[in-house]
Amino acid sequence: MEPKWLEWARTIQALAQNGLAYSDGPFDRERYEALREIAIEMLAVQADDDVARLRGLFHEEKGYATPKVDVRGVVFADDKILLVQERRDMKWTLPGGWVDVFDRPSRAAEREVLEESGYEVRATKLLALWDRSLHGHPPSLHAIYKVFFRCELLGGAPRRSIETADVGFFAEDALPELSLPRTTPSEIARLFEHLRHPDWPTDYD
Repeated sequence: MEPKWLEWARTIQALAQNGLAYSDGPFDRERYEALREIAIEMLAVQADDDVARLRGLFHEEKGYATPKVDVRGVVFADDKILLVQERRDMKWTLPGGWVDVFDRPSRAAEREVLEESGYEVRATKLLALWDRSLHGHPPSLHAIYKVFFRCELLGGAPRRSIETADVGFFAEDALPELSLPRTTPSEIARLFEHLRHPDWPTDYD
């Protein structure tokens, strides 16, 4: 579970963002700006982060505060799962990333798999919709929903990208070191369970 101070700071930030989105009065806006500054300072002190960097991140957030959506493509072949090696930390993850505004989640999963691995796929089933904070990931500044689509392999060939240094299929008992901000061992284990039980319904939090 994520630390309580992070939950409190994110809640204060969300309340401030919502207030700024719907308040016109100068005094109310001043109070919401002060609330956001408190959240930023809490995060900076507890996470030993830069106040200016955090202020820049949160000032980019406009409108009503909602979770971000991270989509992942789940591709199996010969009882092995497709993973890509992230250039940022040189660890491995399911291909995926943020869903663009007005993009269908299934289409986003298919595109991310192609761009990051070189394989053409078709999304066939929503396997899981999980709250990132409940599944062993490191703490994040944002509330994030993670969406996992089972994808059918159609063609293509392994190909590196500007984001990925390598591509491979791995057996459940021979996984490489995972990039925990993106993919956790418990998630991979559950996805292999879905492979063994294709009639299971979608997981959700």
